[in-house]
Amino acid sequence: MRATVKDVAKLAGVSPKTVSNVINGVVFVRPETRARVEQALAELDYVPNMSARGLRNGRSGMIALALPDLLRPYSAEITHLVVELAHERGWGVQIEQTAAEPKREFELLSKGRAHLVDGLILNPVNVDDSAVMTAGPLPPVVLIGDVDQDVVSQVAIDNVTAARDMTKHLLAQGCRRIAAVGVPEIPRGSSGVGVLGGTADAPGTAASRLRTAGYRQALEEAGVPNDPALEINLDRWRPEGAATVVGKYLTEHELPDAFFCFTDTVASGTLSALWTAGVDVPKQTLVAGFDNILESQFMIPPLTTVDFDRRAFVAAALDLLAERMADKDAPPRRVIIPHQIVERASTAR
Repeated sequence: MRATVKDVAKLAGVSPKTVSNVINGVVFVRPETRARVEQALAELDYVPNMSARGLRNGRSGMIALALPDLLRPYSAEITHLVVELAHERGWGVQIEQTAAEPKREFELLSKGRAHLVDGLILNPVNVDDSAVMTAGPLPPVVLIGDVDQDVVSQVAIDNVTAARDMTKHLLAQGCRRIAAVGVPEIPRGSSGVGVLGGTADAPGTAASRLRTAGYRQALEEAGVPNDPALEINLDRWRPEGAATVVGKYLTEHELPDAFFCFTDTVASGTLSALWTAGVDVPKQTLVAGFDNILESQFMIPPLTTVDFDRRAFVAAALDLLAERMADKDAPPRRVIIPHQIVERASTAR
């Protein structure tokens, strides 16, 4: 005979409702109570009847995760954690790639409205282009990443402060000519105010605008003039693009004191370009990144980078999604995950 929720509740000494809360993961349960229920579930070899549960509560037991580019190491790390932590809640995860196209986001939102998935975690690169802002009534949605909005709940890091802290670290190493790799392209004749303000016609991603703002703030605070020639544009944050653009930059400009790359993958391409040009890092110039992907500690030299607790980041996103699934009318919340600078050999004088 298959064990029921009532059997589990009796063994754990709790109510059937508490057992359901533990299984569904949408309501907070005290750790000691959760442990008793999970032990009872294991002892009774309880297997939830997903089809019956779906009929009762209108849920599929599936959520969706949509990232712009699944090919990149950062996306792989986030996906791994979402799958692992969602599994602990009894949720399956449908993985999607949006390629930063609003149409794909809209299709996912439609799945949520049709109850094909119970909720969505989206990572738009620009809020002005995101379907979240134009799709009308939304299913349970949580955003991860850097866009500035107050429509739905969101988990992010403070990109401006993180970029400012990294730039200050490079300044503390004695650098004054610090190249920023990954800034948004500023249209000719623009003052740049619109870019940092994130207006609809501003180029670049939200992250590139915010990190550029932090970089410029640190220079201003240190009394270092901002040299536009040290801001290197990239249309995509990919290592192959960074290697090409930085390689060309080195043939046309004096070698900067340091390169602050807006992602670790951009830093890997920058390191490749510097190696190809015969530039010694860190003897002749310093290189720093952002994200602390797993590979960053194995680059040559090991990469100094901005780090944050990705497990806490993903756990917060799932907590917010559970809140939205339990009450889709709850006010949106924003959770900011702390960051730190991880110093490695790439910025050691």
